[in-house]
Amino acid sequence: MKRLIAANWKMNVPPEGIEAWCHALTSLRFDDREIFVAPPFPFLSQIVDNLGTSGIATAGQTCSWTEHGALTGEVSPGMIRATGAKAVLVGHSERRASFGENDSIVARKLVAAASGGLTPILCIGETADERSEQKTAAVLERQLESVIPSIDSRGTRLVVAYEPVWAIGTGENATPDQVAEAHELIARLLGSLGWTDVPILYGGSVKPSNAGELAAVDQVSGFLVGGASLSSQSFIEIIRST
Repeated sequence: MKRLIAANWKMNVPPEGIEAWCHALTSLRFDDREIFVAPPFPFLSQIVDNLGTSGIATAGQTCSWTEHGALTGEVSPGMIRATGAKAVLVGHSERRASFGENDSIVARKLVAAASGGLTPILCIGETADERSEQKTAAVLERQLESVIPSIDSRGTRLVVAYEPVWAIGTGENATPDQVAEAHELIARLLGSLGWTDVPILYGGSVKPSNAGELAAVDQVSGFLVGGASLSSQSFIEIIRST
């Protein structure tokens, strides 16, 4: 299985500019890595054009749970796919916290993404309070068991990203032992639900200085990178560290 590294720009664009960022990535070869970039929606087609035949793919940051309808501001999986994108983030903690996406909504979006021809990158993870109350295992179990049965493992590709909410954009890092414990639990839970060989990414203040150490952890298949992906050089260093 190739290592998978995804860049989530959130509602940002690289200070160096989109064209320069893409050129920096496409000027190198990463044949042994699978790379995605998830920019804000308006830039998906532009980035697809700039990435050309490099093999680097694009992803949406979220999607609607239906293909069309009176849903002002929403973007369907089919619309995302039409830009040339191959994947979409589903259930990111910021969507859950800021936009009220509960497990039921995440399950519907997971189904829509999979049936719409996109690879869902399902984001799960616990808050600081949940970790301090020793609820990490229960939260991860709930977030997986409430949504995974809604899709069929036959013919569907799934990626899971473990993002401890307390480590996203805070500068606070999960230790390799904490990451190993969570990823091993996720792998067991996925296996119990009939899913094997699912890439499990780690996301939570990943940067060049800690990527190598975290990449060495068993069950870490790659990274979902936030702020550190806005610099092409920083993102390239993370790719090389895996």
